[in-house]
Amino acid sequence: MQLQLMMSSSFSVFRVGISFVMMCIFYMLAVDSLPELSPQKFFSTLQPGKATLAYFCQADSPSTSVFLEELNEAVKPLQDYGISVAKVNCVAEETSRYCGREEDLMKVYLFRGSILLREFPTDTLFDVNAIVAHVLFALLFNEVKYITTLGDLQNIENARKGRTNIVFSYVRAIGTPEHRAVMEAAFVYGTTYQFVLTTEISLLESIGTEDIEYAHLYFFHCKPVLDLTQQCKRTLMEQSLTTLNIHQFIKTMEAPLLTEVAEDPQQVSTVHLQLGLPLVFIVSRQATYEADRKTAEWVAWRLLGKAGVLLLLRDSLEVDIPQDANVIFKRAEEGVPVEFLVLNDVELIVSRVESNMYVAQTQEDEVGDMEGPNMENISESFKMGSQKTGIQDDEVAETVYRDRKRQLPLELTVELTEETFNATVTSSDSIVLFYAAWQAVSMALLQSYIDVAVKLKGTSSMLLTRVNCADWSHVCTEQNVTEFPVVKMYKGGENPVSYAGMLGTEDLLKFIQLSRISCPVNITSVQEAEEYLSGELFKDVISYSTLSVLGLFSPTMKTAKEEFIEAGNYLKGCVITGIYSGEDVSILSNKYAVTLPALLLARHKEGRIESIPLANTHGQNIVQIVTNASLETFPEITVENLPTYLRLQKPLLILFSDGSIDPQHKKVILMLVKEKHLDSLTPCWLNLNNTPVGRGVLQAYFHVLPPLPLLVVVNLHSGGQVFAFPSDQAITEENLLLWLKKLEAGQESHITILPAQEWKPPLPAYDFLSMIDAAASQHPTRKVSECIKETDVQENYKEQPEDQSAIRKESTGILRMKHWDRSNWFEEAKKPFRHDNKEL
Repeated sequence: MQLQLMMSSSFSVFRVGISFVMMCIFYMLAVDSLPELSPQKFFSTLQPGKATLAYFCQADSPSTSVFLEELNEAVKPLQDYGISVAKVNCVAEETSRYCGREEDLMKVYLFRGSILLREFPTDTLFDVNAIVAHVLFALLFNEVKYITTLGDLQNIENARKGRTNIVFSYVRAIGTPEHRAVMEAAFVYGTTYQFVLTTEISLLESIGTEDIEYAHLYFFHCKPVLDLTQQCKRTLMEQSLTTLNIHQFIKTMEAPLLTEVAEDPQQVSTVHLQLGLPLVFIVSRQATYEADRKTAEWVAWRLLGKAGVLLLLRDSLEVDIPQDANVIFKRAEEGVPVEFLVLNDVELIVSRVESNMYVAQTQEDEVGDMEGPNMENISESFKMGSQKTGIQDDEVAETVYRDRKRQLPLELTVELTEETFNATVTSSDSIVLFYAAWQAVSMALLQSYIDVAVKLKGTSSMLLTRVNCADWSHVCTEQNVTEFPVVKMYKGGENPVSYAGMLGTEDLLKFIQLSRISCPVNITSVQEAEEYLSGELFKDVISYSTLSVLGLFSPTMKTAKEEFIEAGNYLKGCVITGIYSGEDVSILSNKYAVTLPALLLARHKEGRIESIPLANTHGQNIVQIVTNASLETFPEITVENLPTYLRLQKPLLILFSDGSIDPQHKKVILMLVKEKHLDSLTPCWLNLNNTPVGRGVLQAYFHVLPPLPLLVVVNLHSGGQVFAFPSDQAITEENLLLWLKKLEAGQESHITILPAQEWKPPLPAYDFLSMIDAAASQHPTRKVSECIKETDVQENYKEQPEDQSAIRKESTGILRMKHWDRSNWFEEAKKPFRHDNKEL
């Protein structure tokens, strides 16, 4: 695509003739596609007008391969813009500033010919998008104006009125994929339009944008404006900021606003159809031509960038169209007949186009792009029978680039080194974040980690620490950290516990708070057991666990107690567990009418206690019982919990509601659950106000939005059938039970069948859903916020060889930081529970 855009550009390769020199202190592994040159050879090849990207490395430096991998991926796109790439191997006797001085290492140097143009810290070039974006941004400083205030924008707008249109964009940070897309568009269209860029949210707010959380691009129609007091019309690009979308958007801006035609609409073709956009024909008669044209122009402005608008002169047509039709709608798909419509309100015309665009968007494979958490992935999962659901990909991408200029209070955490790590984790209860400062996902988790530190400031007995594995790779290797980021808890000489939950602040805070308790807690009396079950014993952290688990055993049940203790260890940081095996344990078993051994499950929000017998129950089964018990009986579907409930592999009984759920409907569902009528289903509800994409889900099921509330059964895991509860019946226990029995007997017809196509996250780099599903398939007892136990590695760490440099060279070979498109992120989270190398 980039090469295609280059060919249409009026730019010459000469205008980007620069040298871009990158330096490092690391020895890089060889990559075949990168030519390797000596410093002398490299400098002799530099020519005016020839662009070169060079990476200088010292042959005897420690190894790091990921940065070179990112550079290697940037070779092709940079070559498309006339920039070649080379790896320069420094020799020991080399004394130039690029090979000799340590303080100049870890910088990026941008040259034009042999003249130094700019320096960048290497951590700003964290991936291929950042490399390409920074290079083009530096080269296109005349074509792309960076602004920070509304006054700057107004000055540029006034200067361009009557001369040139403006492409104005907001991106969350320099170096993001959106920034790269804008720079690539500027490379092509920079001589035709004035590009303006900002990263200031306040500037976006000042021009009236409602949703300022994501990247935006506007087209300012300034060329037709001759009056300096008149504001340029602005058209917002509603698609995500990708190179292809921007190219298509600008092409629609270049097309005529309104075209008059007098031929068969089925035969009409414009650039809009070529770009996949529909055509809207406003049917006109000679008697009403002037009014019709004004209406068509108004519609054309409203649909600019979304559809092509044409004025169809009915009196000149040789083909017949229905007499009452005043609008004709033509889809971009070939072979689809045109639709003749009667729409008496221009808002209906706009709504028709926008609703069709929305449905088409939710049906595309590439949902959940970098534009943030709009929950389209949930829609896709419902519609396609997906095995993976949620929007974690988008949320991670959002977190990575959100507030990049924000100064984090790192002083709230302790930075550990090879000299301080072992002494710290053995002398105090510690939470350790292992991360790499150059890696985007690590920085996302670091933000959440610091947010947790802010919340816990002055209140927690746990010491929050961090290790930058880019600096102390052998420390991370010794601690069995081979992928990033990872959070581990070190407490009282016990085996460290790894956190494998979501990257958000609340999930991480829950893990840290619950990890303060050494589970299972040894309860010493019946009175203390009652305090434990009521939540009084740990009332300072009970808000982080909706469930407290108490194991009851007689003093002689040694094997059963061992199984429970093992399960409690593996549930540490997830739920609170306790154990009581006093001589008077029968008081509790009699009170709660359960035979020993047994579990008592205290549900604090509901104020009730359940009892479950544990005769001949292994630790793995105990973990599964607790995990299943932690699930809500009738949950509202959310981003976080949908994968958890889909893992139950049951059809979903979904109550779609336009707002809060009707208490009577909730009562009906809960009563059927209590009576065991819904054991084969997963009952849940979806609030369309909280999850607007639910409207698109329903439209995919019914083709039109049905009346709400509405109950449907969606069989995602076998068959893909969707069944709808009759809308003319009240949702009562009797009606619902009768309908479910008809379903079971095969007497109800489905309204649609979902295709057996699997949806996968659009960005393999952030395939956290795959991680969660893999973990669940190998050990089905684990929740979303899981805890992993590992073999104690601290003893090996105590005996450190004296030759630390040897350790670095050897360990970094093992410590291979994973590339973005690897699907085995958090590989540790895919393993079943282990303790002393034995499976539970």
